[in-house]
Order: sequence, then structure tokens, then C-alpha cells
Amino acid sequence: MGQQVVVDNRPGAAGNIGTDQVAKAAPDGYTLALTTSGPLANNKYLYKQMPFDADKDLAPVVLVGEIPLVIVSNDKTPAASLKEFMALAKSAPGKYSVGNPGKGTIGHLAFELWRHNTKVDLLGVPYKGDTPAMADLMGGSIHAIIAPITAFIPQIQGGKMRGLAVTSAKRFAGLPDIPTAREQGVDIDASVWFAVAGPAGMPKPVVDKLNKEINAILSSPEARAKLEQYGANVGGGSPEKLGSLMRDESAKWKQVVETANIALD
Repeated sequence: MGQQVVVDNRPGAAGNIGTDQVAKAAPDGYTLALTTSGPLANNKYLYKQMPFDADKDLAPVVLVGEIPLVIVSNDKTPAASLKEFMALAKSAPGKYSVGNPGKGTIGHLAFELWRHNTKVDLLGVPYKGDTPAMADLMGGSIHAIIAPITAFIPQIQGGKMRGLAVTSAKRFAGLPDIPTAREQGVDIDASVWFAVAGPAGMPKPVVDKLNKEINAILSSPEARAKLEQYGANVGGGSPEKLGSLMRDESAKWKQVVETANIALD
């Protein structure tokens, strides 16, 4: 677009800090957020004090990509698929443990959705990130992990971990042999998605121009290959599509957070 791009990383509060900077910026199209489903959909139910309202203070621009979650086990767990793992869990309520990357993460929320939808008694084990969870899985302290697929691609490809299922609506192109949970009769639909948004009040021609340019990039073979390398299915589409996704995901995770009584502050 002939413009200099400055990347200003503002981590913290599950993405709220950086996204808040954009929500309070001038709506001229020059300050944008590349942010995730947390600030755009789920965080408002996890945090009692939110510095912005995603529905009122942000303008959806475009969905960039979606990272499915994966359910992985090791060779010590006698299940080659999620269907087999569920049969084991049903036969021994409360015995089979499933790690996640931490309280309030998408892995934690997806685990609660899994447990709620299937009514199977699984033991959830929150960790502080993927690495300690993987160490315990390899050591046999837990039976499985549910988390975004990104960190697990090398482990699965190298045969160190067994991919039981992905939790997205379709299979992940980078590991096409792993079936979805729903293909195996288990009702879990969860992913972490990331998108571009700007401050509310951006003129429609500006939003449309940004949407068009980013969609053009996403349709390129280079972008597709890079996103798949990091575990993402390519997004794209209209601002309205992103807005609809924000509303739908918000409603889904509201029920999960409230049912499981999860709070981060």
C-alpha cells in the first residue's frame, strides 16, 4: 500500500492491553490490531474489568486465520483415536487426565466444552504453558493434552505424540491424516482465530480498502504456506463475516465460562 508499517508489540492480559490501545486510537485506518479471539470474543467473560467493549469500540476488518486445537496423547495411552480415548474415559470415570496450557486459555475453555457436551468425567489439569504440559505427557503423568496445534506439529510429525483429533470444523491442512473430533462423534468445535480490527468509527471506504488488500495477501501461495507452517488455516472474507464470527463465538464461550465458573481477575 506504499506505507511504512510499524509493529508495536503490546502483550499482556491475554491480548487486552494491545487491543485496548487500538480501541482508543483515532479511527483513521492507520492504527490497527492484529489480535486474537480472546480480546474479540471471550475475554469479556473471563475478566470482570475490561478496558474496552469489542462490540462497540472496534471495527472488524478481516479474519486472517484460524488455528485449530489438537488433542494429543502418548504411546502409554492405549488409544489410537479420540473415539477410543472416549471409550476408555467412559469405562473409568475420573481416571483419565487432560492437560491444557492454563486457566482461561482456549485449551481450558475447549476442555470444559468437551466435558460439558459429552458428559464424560475427565480430569482437567491446567499448566503454565504448553512446554510443562508436554513434559508431563511424555513422562506419563497425564493421558492427553488439548491445546492449539502450533506447538505440537513437530512432536506429531516426529512420532513423539499421537494426534487423536483436531477440534476445528475441518481438518488441518498441515496434518491432514488427523480427523476432526466431530468426524469421530465427539461434539467439540474450538479454535483460536486471529484477525485485523481497527477503532470503531473508521470510514467504510477505509475498512473496505484494508479488507481488499489483506484478502489479496491471504490468497497468495506464500501467505498460505507461511500460515500453515504456524498451524493456521487461512481466513479471509468480508468485515461482516468477521463481525458475525465475533458474535457467534462470544455467545458460545459465554455459556462455557459461566457454566464452569472461570474468572481471571
